[in-house]
Amino acid sequence: MVDLDLTTRKAEPADAAALCRILNPIIATGLYTVLDEPFSIDAERRYIESFPERRVFRVAVLPVAGSGEGRIVGMQSIEPFASYTAVFDHVGVLGTYVDLAERRRGIGMRLAEDVFTDARAAGYEKLFTYVRADNPGALAFHSRLGFRVVGVAGAQAKIGDRYVDEVIVEKSL
Repeated sequence: MVDLDLTTRKAEPADAAALCRILNPIIATGLYTVLDEPFSIDAERRYIESFPERRVFRVAVLPVAGSGEGRIVGMQSIEPFASYTAVFDHVGVLGTYVDLAERRRGIGMRLAEDVFTDARAAGYEKLFTYVRADNPGALAFHSRLGFRVVGVAGAQAKIGDRYVDEVIVEKSL
């Protein structure tokens, strides 16, 4: 799907600092996510370590020229929709974050290839997520992945002193 020298792998606790380097600048913009507080490395590490059994979490790694090392440039996760009842066990909630400097290169699409495979193997049949209505790039991304709009939650997020609608999208696996 994407012609990048990119690999994906399961997220590990040792990735926490790299993930914070991606997430925190995105949060700081106030433009792309409803997350509003930066993450500490320790908090991100604990988050990874406390994954429920069915959680899927992958990172995208680009090689660093001449070093034999890789640099994490994106992440995508699927978590159970709800834990209070088994009737939603087939539904997962998708989250995608790509380094601001690496956006629109197909990294999220490449992550989705492996994440969707992992999700099916974990028993997910449907994915669900919320996208800020004022984020046309994210809406287009989800559409390219095959998500369809199923509704809009008006004034769902209050960011600073303004309300932002969230678009509800879903995809059958």
